[in-house]
Amino acid sequence: MSNLVILGFDGFHTADEVLNKLRSLQKEYLIDLEDACVVERDGDGKVHIKQAVNLTALGAAAGGSRGAIWGMLFGLLFLNPLAGMAIGAVAGAGAGALSGSLSDYGIRDDFIQKIAETIPKGSSALCVLIRSVTEDKVIPEIEPYKPRVLKTSLSNEQEAKLKAALGRLEAQAA
Repeated sequence: MSNLVILGFDGFHTADEVLNKLRSLQKEYLIDLEDACVVERDGDGKVHIKQAVNLTALGAAAGGSRGAIWGMLFGLLFLNPLAGMAIGAVAGAGAGALSGSLSDYGIRDDFIQKIAETIPKGSSALCVLIRSVTEDKVIPEIEPYKPRVLKTSLSNEQEAKLKAALGRLEAQAA
């Protein structure tokens, strides 16, 4: 089961930096991210949402490859496999892009919109859906960014441990 953790940051681009850090930790197999989303609110109050998974592009790629294969097979039946492959790829990419843009994966969009309304101007938030994490290796890597835990799907005990671990840096600085 995945856990949702939403971290708030004072800086406008800080959530982006932390997501990049988490992606590098994922390459080291210290964290397994299922989905992530960066929410930024600029000085004027305008909200910018950046999804980590582009479903439209994924759908187009998958649909294009499937369409090319089916088109080539139908083209073989009518003695023109190259034309069938090209037509199938175009049709499949279009259908895949459409289905990708209409689907919702991971963190729900309406939930992200609610989070966006709560963050102050000039700040950012990072929403991550985590399958697994090596806490003692990951938390020290994100502590310097001074995250605040805004919301989690963790148990109360796990949330308290996370807040205490992230608060260690503030206590050391004081």
